[in-house]
Amino acid sequence: MWTIIKFDKKNLDLLKKDLRNKLNSDIIFYTPQLLIEKFKNNKIRKKKYNLLGDYIFCFHKSFKKSDTIQTLKFARGLKYFLGGCMESQKEIANFITKCKNAENKDGYLSHNFFELELNSTYKFSSGPFTNMIFKIIDLQKNKINILLGNIKTTIGKDYLFTRV
Repeated sequence: MWTIIKFDKKNLDLLKKDLRNKLNSDIIFYTPQLLIEKFKNNKIRKKKYNLLGDYIFCFHKSFKKSDTIQTLKFARGLKYFLGGCMESQKEIANFITKCKNAENKDGYLSHNFFELELNSTYKFSSGPFTNMIFKIIDLQKNKINILLGNIKTTIGKDYLFTRV
């Protein structure tokens, strides 16, 4: 069963180690991550972001029992277990599947994860157009036709951008 854990960012490794020791080694952790490339001071800087902040998905078959969660309540690095996970297993599994399908070869989420809208305004977060605002004209399988100022151009879906 999947559960969602809020963790202390400084002690994530301690938490994982503690849970592995208490539950055996067949525990699965999943954290969807983004890799943002920003152009700053004439250098490209890469930074990893957890999509869920300080939450992590955790799977183990013994989470079905509520007493298991009660015994793990005081693990090092754990803030709390998010309630309501028992009733939301299908939604959690669908979200994790969607994240894994949208990952690139390095394990980071690509733009296939985000649902883009036509005629919406976005701002580049990476690439040569960093911090420039554009409008999506047309969406294709691997390309996006955009309007950058008054210039129409085509970009690949590998750029990162945020909605304005």
